[in-house]
Amino acid sequence: MVVLHYTEMPLDAALARMCDPEAQVSAHYCITEGGEVIRLVPEDRRAWHAGASYWRGIPDVNSASIGIELDHPGHALGYRAFAEAQIDALIPLLARIVKTYDIPRANVVGHSDVAPMRKVDPGELFPWERLARHKLCLPRPDCLAAGNPFHNWGSFFLALERFGYDITDQAKAVEAFERRWRPERITGVPDGEIAAILWQLLLDRDQGRTR
Repeated sequence: MVVLHYTEMPLDAALARMCDPEAQVSAHYCITEGGEVIRLVPEDRRAWHAGASYWRGIPDVNSASIGIELDHPGHALGYRAFAEAQIDALIPLLARIVKTYDIPRANVVGHSDVAPMRKVDPGELFPWERLARHKLCLPRPDCLAAGNPFHNWGSFFLALERFGYDITDQAKAVEAFERRWRPERITGVPDGEIAAILWQLLLDRDQGRTR
C-alpha cells in the first residue's frame, strides 16, 4: 500500500517531529511544496505514519505500507489546492514505488481512507484524478448506469466494508468515501449517488477491470 498524508504544520516543524524518536511519528518521504523529495525512512523499514488504521482486512497499515507526507497547511491552517510542483514530484516517486512493489491502484489511498474516524487528509482538494490519469490510483467511475442497487443501507455499509473501509463509525466512513470519490459534496449521509459509485467500484474490481 501507499498512504498519502498532509503535514498540517510548517515544514521545519513537521520534519523535526518526524525525526524525533520520542514523537513516534514518521513517514518514508516528505515532499515540499516546492517539489523537493526528502527521504526520511528506508522503504524496507516500518514508518509510523498511519497510526490506528485499517484497509481491506489489514488492521496494521504501517506494517504493509509506504507513507508519503505532503508539506501542506491542511484544514487547520488554511486548506488550499496542492502546489503543482509538489504533485509533479509525487507522480514519478509514486510511479516508481507502485512498480517496484506491484501495488494495486486500489491500494493507493489517503490517510482518511484508512483512518476515517480520526483523519481527513489529504482532503477533498487532493488531485486524485491527475494520479488516475497516470494509472497510479483508481479513477472515479464515470459509468453509473446500474444506479443504486442496494435494497437497504445495511447492505450498502457491508459493501463499503467489503471495498476496504472501517465502518465502525458509519458517518465518518461515508465522509471518507465521499472525500475520495465525491469531494464536491461531503455529507456523511449515504445517498443514491455514492451508492452507485461504490457499486461500480466493486463491479469493476470483481470483473477484473481494475486492480
